[in-house]
Amino acid sequence: MQTMDPLTNLSIVLVKTKTPGNIGAVARCMMNMGLSRLLLVRPPSDHADDARKLAAGAEVVLETAEVHPTLQDAVSGHGLVIGASRHTAKQRKNVRTPREMAALVLPALAKNRVALVFGREVNGLEREDLALCHELVWIPSSESFPSLNLSHAVMVLAYELFITQTSAALPGGTELAPADELEKFYQHLQRTLLEIDFLDDTNRERMMFSLRQLFGRSRMDRRDLNILRGILSQMENRLNSHLENT
Repeated sequence: MQTMDPLTNLSIVLVKTKTPGNIGAVARCMMNMGLSRLLLVRPPSDHADDARKLAAGAEVVLETAEVHPTLQDAVSGHGLVIGASRHTAKQRKNVRTPREMAALVLPALAKNRVALVFGREVNGLEREDLALCHELVWIPSSESFPSLNLSHAVMVLAYELFITQTSAALPGGTELAPADELEKFYQHLQRTLLEIDFLDDTNRERMMFSLRQLFGRSRMDRRDLNILRGILSQMENRLNSHLENT
């Protein structure tokens, strides 16, 4: 997937936004920084009027926005999914600053769709949403008042992408496996690990969360996934053969 402007492959994803006006403010920030692809996950049903007022000339972003029932559905087809969160748990090793995020994302945009995901204004992204993110980005701010307005957070990250794109010629990246294929791999992995008793009800969620982060950092392409799923299938075949012979 190649385009003249790599930023057209960048999606801003808003999950369960509470305030309609924030959607419009985000649309304005996006247009300021050359972004146009807005994905809304379960937005407020009455968002149209207030969102248009705050968009202030960026109505085209709202008019072309996609609405999705779940985050998993929204990021399907994206090779890299980055969640914006100020809750950086200790087990998350792949947490970027905005500048590091821009340096990572821009080369990937040449051949992949990349999603920047933002959660609800009050609570941010929930745990199940974070599990779908390959990376996190954290915006440094004052410890005495760390919470940013949603549109301000979008602007900070969009600005870093815009400035990095215009200040340096970045090489093209590898075409990564899309998020929906990664989810099929994780389901296959969990099923196999349950069959060999590596996972159980006491550690399943925690272990799978850690494994998602481990594989998420590796930037897998389709060939990588095919190899890993082939290994899992062979493990399943051998296990079933052993059970049939006992």
